[in-house]
Amino acid sequence: MKFGFWLPIFGGWLRNVDDENMPPTFDYAKKVVQSAEKWGYSTTLVAELNLNDIKGPEHDSLEAWSTAAGLAAVTEKIEIMAAVRPGFHNPAVTAKMAANIDQMSNGRLTLNVVSAWWAEEARQYNGIFTEHDERYDRTKEFIDVLKGMWTKDTFTYEGQFYNIQNAKLSPKPVQRPNPILYAGGESEKGKQTIIEKCDAYVMHGGTVEEIQRKVAEMKDRRSETENAPLSSFGMAAYVICRDTEEEALLELQKITTVKDTSGYAGFKDFTSKSQLEQKIQLQDYSVSNRGLRPNLVGTPEQIADRIIQYEEVGLDLLLLQFSPQLEEMERFARDVMPLVEERRNRVVSH
Repeated sequence: MKFGFWLPIFGGWLRNVDDENMPPTFDYAKKVVQSAEKWGYSTTLVAELNLNDIKGPEHDSLEAWSTAAGLAAVTEKIEIMAAVRPGFHNPAVTAKMAANIDQMSNGRLTLNVVSAWWAEEARQYNGIFTEHDERYDRTKEFIDVLKGMWTKDTFTYEGQFYNIQNAKLSPKPVQRPNPILYAGGESEKGKQTIIEKCDAYVMHGGTVEEIQRKVAEMKDRRSETENAPLSSFGMAAYVICRDTEEEALLELQKITTVKDTSGYAGFKDFTSKSQLEQKIQLQDYSVSNRGLRPNLVGTPEQIADRIIQYEEVGLDLLLLQFSPQLEEMERFARDVMPLVEERRNRVVSH
């Protein structure tokens, strides 16, 4: 299992806690990522939203791609997974930006392709926001242009959404044939896009049984194509690690007690504009990306046992959220990571 984390670009992950002591500044993000490299984390996911989806649209948030470029220059090992949403980008320019950051980082940039769900943000930022299936049709063409620009000396493309004529891109990315393209999706159209065009599958938080079913389905579907197997299966999860289970459950109760807050501004769009497999309750939305469903809540031993269960059903990347970020990431690295390794070795030896 690789341990990654969401970069705290919104000032936190909790919609019911006003101040999580993790400011949405580049200085704090840099401190988090540089510390994470020392503690053994593999990946940071830089979400892309022009409005703050956690604390409310009126609050500060960092822009994803300039942040990713900044982090590439001040890190040495960590994978920088930058989210990209086709409705807000020119694919040829995005290919150029990605190649540049991949060069800056010596091959550490990956992309999380997101087809978008927040209609209000698109209205405010002049993004292209259409019906669900058309968003995925655009995503397919967007990826075609990315890959074409990265791999062809001269690239021409004529599609429904994009028209590229005799384009040249140099230097190419360090990674060949292309930086890893992660994507998530639960609708039929979303899954088909991933199977056809992407390299790895990332999921919202789910139970072991839900993740087992999704991993098996996507492996089967991918095997029916001529594409190589999906290279990774990742999942978002929020961690509450405490010395006792009682302490962890008290924290869980605190963060899921829903109050009237602007952090729920995107709830209606998230649940109505996306085709989700699980019905989302307001309490689930109190933490980003269904992070509580994996139930990584309890003592280090309980959490390590749970992670091994996910590993056994095919999950190989956890994209974790913590609050406050630095303190809880350090606790997880110190108290949970060694136990996971110990349990894995125990399973292998038997």
